[in-house]
Amino acid sequence: MASSQGPAQRVFTAGRRLLGSLLASGETRLRLAVLELEEERARLVGMLLLAGLALILLLLGIAVLTTLVIVFFWDSYRLTAIAVSAGVLLSSGLLLCLRVMQLARRRTLLASTLKHLATDRELLEQERKEGRHDS
Repeated sequence: MASSQGPAQRVFTAGRRLLGSLLASGETRLRLAVLELEEERARLVGMLLLAGLALILLLLGIAVLTTLVIVFFWDSYRLTAIAVSAGVLLSSGLLLCLRVMQLARRRTLLASTLKHLATDRELLEQERKEGRHDS
């Protein structure tokens, strides 16, 4: 009699197994999220260092080019050369700012984790629907 389980004991055992499965799945998803955050941080630091260096080099190149244009037109169209150079620089800067804002709005953080959680939810819903049809 000790080896057979009553209905309450079976429900309790099934509940414990379900809770164990949920905890294991949650732990896996949490590890995936942490891994993604670490990869994103490393990628972001590298990207910021490269972007900073690129910006410094671009700034120096633009300053030299602007100086060259102004010196070239110094005798005849000095104010026009300064105004055109400033306009080109300002409009380029505004366009780049708009592009950066557009890129910043993209959702890439934890994309894989969110995708796996959505898949898990769909599978659970399918199992629940199939369980209803079997009954």
